Amino acid sequence: MQIPVRIVLVSTSHPGNIGATARAMRTMGLRELVLVAPKHFPHEDAAARAAGADDVLAAARVVATLPEAIADCGLVVGASARLRSVHVPTVDPREGAAVVWRELERAPVAVVFGPEQSGLTNEDLARCRLLVHIPSAPDFGSLNVAMAVQVICYELRMRALAAQAEAAAAEGVGGDAGAAGATPDQAEFPPATAGEMESFHEHLERVLTATGFLHREHQAQIKLKLRRIFHRAAPDRNELNILRGALTALDPTRPRHRGDAPSDER
Repeated sequence: MQIPVRIVLVSTSHPGNIGATARAMRTMGLRELVLVAPKHFPHEDAAARAAGADDVLAAARVVATLPEAIADCGLVVGASARLRSVHVPTVDPREGAAVVWRELERAPVAVVFGPEQSGLTNEDLARCRLLVHIPSAPDFGSLNVAMAVQVICYELRMRALAAQAEAAAAEGVGGDAGAAGATPDQAEFPPATAGEMESFHEHLERVLTATGFLHREHQAQIKLKLRRIFHRAAPDRNELNILRGALTALDPTRPRHRGDAPSDER
């Protein structure tokens, strides 16, 4: 059973961790690995630690930035070994696997892991709609990145096996497992991808700056809060198009033509 979830490693320092991640993925049936600005790759240590998962390493895609790695994803999940002060909805790996499995029916999903020493930055977390926290002993929370990948991949596999069993049971009684949980709106309009959301936020920033709403002294905080609002809303592609249309209409820098808006002239 292959599990179509993308694993993304950001700025990995030690190539051995990339190889160990490939091995962890391969044992659980995941194949898609994307590396964001790795310090050393390809590298012989990565191949050695992969222990036979050479196909995962060979197919690994290297990109320069996190937005490139997640551009086509409908759900982006950030993984962290510790709780963060950034207000992102947080679940444990088992709950996270259930959410991921539901979203996979609609669009690609990525699970993102940060650098070994520091983890994901606040900027990275702002691009995640969900955070998975791996509980650990309170007096020793250090978890190697490849081990964290193994925990997440295990839970994803267990959720996949459960879904397979549920589908088989539904077929046995004449049910349609493929339609479970999908609403008419979800079936009609796919979720906005991370790349589309990023373009929307750039558009929103331009318009809010042009109106004078965003000021230099507080714009970073406001932009982060706006991202949280739209992460919670999780707009689909049609809803995002409506929002983009509204921004275009409200943009004070947009050239106006006769009939665009009521005139103040008497």
